[in-house]
Amino acid sequence: MSNSYKSIRSWLSFYLGKNPIIEKTKSDFRNYIPEPYKSVVIISADFELAWAWRFDKHNDNPLKNGETLAKRERDNIPKILDLCEQYSIPITWGTVGHLFLDHCDLDKSLPHSELTRLPYFENKWWKYDKEDWFSFDPCSCLEKAPNWYAPDLVQKIILSKVKHEIGSHTFSHISCSDNVCTPEVLKNELEASQKAADIHSIKLNSFIFPGHTMGNYQTIKDAGFSSIRTNFNNVLGYPIKQSNGLWEHKTTMELNFNKLLSVKQNVNRFRSIINKSINNHQVCNFWFHPSFDKKNIEIIFPIVFNILKSKSDEIWVTTMEDYTTWLLDQK
Repeated sequence: MSNSYKSIRSWLSFYLGKNPIIEKTKSDFRNYIPEPYKSVVIISADFELAWAWRFDKHNDNPLKNGETLAKRERDNIPKILDLCEQYSIPITWGTVGHLFLDHCDLDKSLPHSELTRLPYFENKWWKYDKEDWFSFDPCSCLEKAPNWYAPDLVQKIILSKVKHEIGSHTFSHISCSDNVCTPEVLKNELEASQKAADIHSIKLNSFIFPGHTMGNYQTIKDAGFSSIRTNFNNVLGYPIKQSNGLWEHKTTMELNFNKLLSVKQNVNRFRSIINKSINNHQVCNFWFHPSFDKKNIEIIFPIVFNILKSKSDEIWVTTMEDYTTWLLDQK
């Protein structure tokens, strides 16, 4: 399916009121929306650099494409952080664990030989059918391979004047689907991520699935996480407390400029979703890839962030971690 077709279909679904799905307003909405607010908005980012794209089956040269997108992401993130400070907007950064490192080395002729590997698999987005899962790991350092390591960007997030959250996106951007990933593989990845995050004194509490490959919920809970972000459908509604105690935050819409639409149409789409979240007393979860087109930074983010700031008396703009902490405190 071409990107143009998907963009048109997404807009038509929104225009017809089918995207996002609007849940019925709960009579007990105060169990989800704290006083004095009418809505909660969470914005999360898939912070991955080149790791996300190396097995992309829709690109003839996925490694080159991944490096290109990583360079763009490196350029975008400082600008996003500046906008966050300008408009007082916190973001939950779902971070690939390898990015916490400033270097890594070959061990027993394999990168990260201590980690259990995924089996070969193919899904909607990726095709991994040869070599080793870590074959593209440069086993180098930040100075020589900045598209695979990002402790400098992590520090920029930590030192921001805005209280951002740094969460987990696995260690190497694996599929978490139950039919591909065993609990042992994910357990290894989460342990490696937390060990790397410890370098920066970060405790990982929120988990974002790479490539929307949801699964292995109990393993995530056992690793000490309090919440997950899922993307079965775009939903404007309420989080769900799973039976194992994890809070599930459902995505509402990708915060991204649709090139087939005018600036006004793009802005009105996000404005409408925000207004619906207020009118219906619901939770809105925007998400984005920091490797996106610069039009998001030039047009979409300043306008959307300004809308959120102008309605700060009605909307609690917060992180997955802080919102989940509030939910856990409710009786």
